[in-house]
Amino acid sequence: MAAIEEPTKPTSLYDSPSASQPLLSNPPESDSSQYLQISYNHGDRPFKDIPILVLFLLFVFSSFGFGIFATFNRNPNYPNLSSYHYDFKTSNCVTDSPNWVPLYSSSSSVLKSLIWTLVATSILSLPICFLLLLLLKHYTRQIVYALLPFFVVVPIFINVYWFVACTINPTCSNDFPMVYRILVLIFIFLVIGVIVWIFIVNWHRIELTIKIIGVAADALSMNLGLFVVIPSMTLGLLVYYAPIVLFLVFARLNGKIVPDHRGSSGEYACVWKEDKWVPAYYALAILTMLWSAAVMVEGQVYVISGTISQWYFSNEEDDTPRRSIRKSLRNAFGPSAGTICLSGLLILVVRVVRAVVDIARQEDIPGMFNLILRCCVNTFLAAVDYLNKFAITFAAITGEAYCSSAKMTYELLKRNLLSTVFVETISTRLLAGIAFVVSAIYAIVACAILQAVSHLGVKTYLVAVAAWLLLIVVLTFFIHVLDNVIETVYVCYAIDRDRGAVCKQDVHEVYVHLPISRNHRSSLVTSSLLV
Repeated sequence: MAAIEEPTKPTSLYDSPSASQPLLSNPPESDSSQYLQISYNHGDRPFKDIPILVLFLLFVFSSFGFGIFATFNRNPNYPNLSSYHYDFKTSNCVTDSPNWVPLYSSSSSVLKSLIWTLVATSILSLPICFLLLLLLKHYTRQIVYALLPFFVVVPIFINVYWFVACTINPTCSNDFPMVYRILVLIFIFLVIGVIVWIFIVNWHRIELTIKIIGVAADALSMNLGLFVVIPSMTLGLLVYYAPIVLFLVFARLNGKIVPDHRGSSGEYACVWKEDKWVPAYYALAILTMLWSAAVMVEGQVYVISGTISQWYFSNEEDDTPRRSIRKSLRNAFGPSAGTICLSGLLILVVRVVRAVVDIARQEDIPGMFNLILRCCVNTFLAAVDYLNKFAITFAAITGEAYCSSAKMTYELLKRNLLSTVFVETISTRLLAGIAFVVSAIYAIVACAILQAVSHLGVKTYLVAVAAWLLLIVVLTFFIHVLDNVIETVYVCYAIDRDRGAVCKQDVHEVYVHLPISRNHRSSLVTSSLLV
């Protein structure tokens, strides 16, 4: 059963007597008692999905255990493989004195410029994200409408600039013929045309999306500690990866040098033969790393959702609850650890299966059976994505198990005629466009500065591209956090809507304009998986 804690001082949606009932749709009697009192569960939460947590820990401990064994069991002769030769007297591989080749390092102006540019970008990325958050909070409409033209202007400028620069450069014009340059130019213009068409089709939703982004930016600004915790979780994953990568290197050193007969010539060569268990350990360690990455991503979503939902259901006098992030972290790595591991496992399976399907599509294997199988797999993947979208968010709010959270979220949105895809479709594209424009403008400025203070020539563009990639990765991470905030506020709004209460009036004034979704028949496959 979900949490039954009453929110502090909810207000009525309307003054009419029907305000106590859910909007637009009356839930069945059997479900009303279950969903009427949903709020953030501040109490002690029981552990959920324990078998999946045990399985994940088994993978982790096995990877570290066999990795430690591989470290101490490695063969120190592997680095000297080239110094071994076959000895006909002993019928074995013997070694001469190893030839040590000194390594020389050289530095160049390009490398120095690249390092300094990336360091400066890393330092400036934090204030850029913070400034962008403040602008989206206070001047959302102005920022969006000011940057919308740049969604088209910047790609056109870059497209024309590279074409002209390559044409007037003798080396580039010789290596890249005019015909191919024109084809690339036309192709990029077609992509820009598709972007323009997307904005034209969704123009009627821009104003509502602007308000949704503004609400999310305000919620995120109330919980700035997430900008410390979420990157720290990513850094923790990298620290966790370091010994596993080291174990993979040492695992390759487990084996022996054996003679290998080369054909009918009678010659022998000394080759390295790995132990039989090494490939299996590689598979185990790589699967553990992939699963751990998916768990980290879902853990970040859980912490964001738990923190934002506490802010949402708090009273008006205390908009920022104390220790909300700490409580979310404790729940994520405690009672809900199994739920997060299960969600990460499903995401990993979906991505692996989707990659296999994409490879099969590229191979274009004929046959009706292959076509039917591909359709069934795509339907299954869409159903899993549909269920997983808000499951972790709901689990962070209530502490429910994964399957219960997925089912309850689906029923909650269905009963209130809310869509599970609208918010993500529009706001994500708009935020991604903002990230692209900001990073592109930064790269253009960096390129101009490099050309003024250095003499790198064409390599200046490579350094600018590296700076652009680094900044767009950071901004994409920022957009990912803001996107999760939007989805969390959406679920909290659905909970309010379901029980006819208002915990955040400004949120309801925006989200009440969301379109309703009356067609749930297309989700029959999804609902059947929940039975």
